[in-house]
Amino acid sequence: MEFYMADGELLCQYPDGSVKPVTDSDTDFIREMVATIREWYPGAYNALSECYNRSVNNVPYFHYLMVRRFLKCNFGNLDHTALDIQRTGKFNFEKVHCPLRGECRYEGEICGAKFNSRLSAAEVRVMRLVYDGISNDEIAERLYISPHTVKNHIKSVYLKLGIHEKSEFIQYAHNNNLFND
Repeated sequence: MEFYMADGELLCQYPDGSVKPVTDSDTDFIREMVATIREWYPGAYNALSECYNRSVNNVPYFHYLMVRRFLKCNFGNLDHTALDIQRTGKFNFEKVHCPLRGECRYEGEICGAKFNSRLSAAEVRVMRLVYDGISNDEIAERLYISPHTVKNHIKSVYLKLGIHEKSEFIQYAHNNNLFND
């Protein structure tokens, strides 16, 4: 799916080319998005909950507001480079034009949300260096751990993420802003 803003309205372009506005009646989609945001982008979920807490008594509308904001802040441009949400469920965040860029207190929380990879701190340290192209032996030296431990961390991460090789991890890290500084 591809999302974009037009005349103040959030629109969704589906794979068949049809375009429809995202509304509060899209309950199944909104429910799935809220679950995804809560699980994979907990910082964004908490910030969105704070933004719209006045609507918390009307849960369907509360969730709609959260999803609409998340989509507008991360996928608000119409582009044809990559779908915003791929069939696999991967998100391709965009740097969306925002008049509050640099002033918004939720910048880096809602827009450019940090991905929760469920990796341990030690695994993240190792995988950051893998992502940077550092060899296993050099990673071991830098982190003062054995090459065997480096290999175990990499193996564990691959199992957790359902991937099989370094190139898949690099793509995964890029798609999910895992090392978004």
